[in-house]
Amino acid sequence: MEENGEAVNAQWTIKEGDHVVLKREDVFKAVQVQKKRKIIFEKQWFFLDNAIGELYGTNFEVASGGTLQPRKVKHEENPQETKEAGMDNRNIVDDGRSQKLTRDDIETLKEQGLKGKEIVQQLIENSTTFRDKTEFAQEKYIKKKKKKYESDITVLKPSTRILALMYHGREPGKICHLRYDTLAQMLTLGNIHAGSKVIVFDTCAGLVLGAVMERMGGYGSVIQMYPGGGPVRAATDSFGFPAHFYQTLHEFPLAKVNALLAGALSLESEEKSGLEDSSTGARELPQKTVSEAVEREAEHSSPDVEAIVVTSEGPEDKSKAERENQRELRVQEKKIKLEEKRKRLLAAASLLEGRNADGLIIASRFHPCPVVLSLLKFVAPSRPFVIYCQYKEPLIECYTKLREQGGAISLRLSETWLRHYQILPNRTHPKLLMSGGGGYLLSGTTVVMDTAKSLGPQRVEEPAPKRQKLEEADV
Repeated sequence: MEENGEAVNAQWTIKEGDHVVLKREDVFKAVQVQKKRKIIFEKQWFFLDNAIGELYGTNFEVASGGTLQPRKVKHEENPQETKEAGMDNRNIVDDGRSQKLTRDDIETLKEQGLKGKEIVQQLIENSTTFRDKTEFAQEKYIKKKKKKYESDITVLKPSTRILALMYHGREPGKICHLRYDTLAQMLTLGNIHAGSKVIVFDTCAGLVLGAVMERMGGYGSVIQMYPGGGPVRAATDSFGFPAHFYQTLHEFPLAKVNALLAGALSLESEEKSGLEDSSTGARELPQKTVSEAVEREAEHSSPDVEAIVVTSEGPEDKSKAERENQRELRVQEKKIKLEEKRKRLLAAASLLEGRNADGLIIASRFHPCPVVLSLLKFVAPSRPFVIYCQYKEPLIECYTKLREQGGAISLRLSETWLRHYQILPNRTHPKLLMSGGGGYLLSGTTVVMDTAKSLGPQRVEEPAPKRQKLEEADV
């Protein structure tokens, strides 16, 4: 039992090399914990050395010198000044003269070593209109000043929800404006669970791929389809998955899907062409011999320089051999990389050739229709698929194509709606600033198409009980 407890504590303890998410108010940032590495977050710089060994979720305060100090948990009481409050704010004029402290005075307080809480207290004492404000307005004022002057940072363990909030708040364009509640709907509609084989086509910086891998827990197979020269996994790496999670991850280029479906996928020719390019490049580099270089330099140099060049043939021969050895090493490294890439492609192709995937998840900036029609052929019957798009028009076209082509039932085009509420005593109301839209989802279930189905008019057969009654009536 003690060993299990230690393992759990180690799992939730911040260690060097871990990927973490820094949080301050509603702002997030994903970083990797490294000693003596300067982190800049929300116009502040600090080091994460003191965070190593602490538990995830610990609230830190930035001290002098950029060091982090764990903040002790204690119930803060409102200062005595907040007990005096006005009835309303009608006589308060925001003309910028109510605060006696200037910017220089506040900077002087910071240089004297005063913490954020003490600076906020000084601002309250030097405000001429604070006591005339209502109790709600006072709390709002204090909250605003704490956000500006208190430097509290929370270190969180990465998760799908946290990273989705981070990307949607800071860089929504990188994830095609995919909102976290829509991502949760995708995982639910796609029936993502451990032990399944899922195909993922993701151009959202790898956020959807990471969410699928987290839900599967390192069990099963994930085939990532990627456009271009290689997969993008910036958000996936921010999850900080263990090494065995990546053993279940496979990759396959989208450009080779048609060749794989036609049974004409050839990897050996590409490998040979790549090696030939690297070898020819290596042969073209040492075209000029040392003697030619010496003659060329001698024509444009003085006799003294010429003598120096001629006598340096020995060292040049040695440097030439070293350069050739380096080129040979580079060629060998390229051969090894090409062989590894070939093995990965073969492994992914063998998984796709069975055409028995348990699900398909698509979230990309490309038009979904051709991608869906191609990748659905790798999915087994009676399996779910989910397509995300920021706009509904491409999904409407995809919906129509699937209805015409067949092979899918229970097609549903939906939009998720989300509203945040402020929950405070006597002040519960929807927040004024909220997301305008979370994108659209097209979901459905694959079925086997009847290829023997005739194109002409078909005779509709009566049910067996009714057919029996008709036969008896004819007799």
